Amino acid sequence: MTRAPLIPDKPRRRQAEPVVPMINVVFLLLIFFLMTARIAPPDPFEMTLPTAEGGDPASEMQGLYLSATGEIAFGQTRGEAALSEAHQAGPITLHADAQAPATALASVLARLTALGATEVTLVTEVAP
Repeated sequence: MTRAPLIPDKPRRRQAEPVVPMINVVFLLLIFFLMTARIAPPDPFEMTLPTAEGGDPASEMQGLYLSATGEIAFGQTRGEAALSEAHQAGPITLHADAQAPATALASVLARLTALGATEVTLVTEVAP
């Protein structure tokens, strides 16, 4: 009686982990973050806000900007037209540069009052 030579079984390969479900999760997270992200337009001027003690956080509404050189902007509009557009948009939030001349700020407030604005909120940073 002859024996058949023992042939060792081939080692079984480990089954690869499926990658497709992980890729699906990554893409779903990417889409979620893209859909929920809030992209704010940049300020029209380089701004350094004045500081103040306490106060309520500023709202995320579009505001009227006064630069250090006295330029006025509201969205893409500049100059006197920016003042009337800001007044028509509703409550006015004024982002005035800390280096803006006080006369420019007073002039903007006087022109807003002449247009009929009754309330203007000045945005500041919280003092350290």
